[in-house]
Amino acid sequence: MVVGSPGTDEVEVYESQIVAILKEGEAGVALSKLTRKDGISRAAYFNGQAKYGVVSVSELKRMKGVEVENAKNSGADIKLARRFSALPTR
Repeated sequence: MVVGSPGTDEVEVYESQIVAILKEGEAGVALSKLTRKDGISRAAYFNGQAKYGVVSVSELKRMKGVEVENAKNSGADIKLARRFSALPTR
């Protein structure tokens, strides 16, 4: 996710960083303090909250692994479908 305040350089914030920032917010750190310290906008904070909710870093890594595996499987499914569609019908 790329974030930045208007008029500043954009900064790439990784998903694990977003989850860590959200955990700090849940712990009671003021939003203004979080956004200033981490250099993100309020909108970026709330977008991250909507996207990740209360996911831990380990859960995020597991989800990424599942996404990668699904992408590999969908590629294999497409290849099989093409192979079978090329067969002559009786």
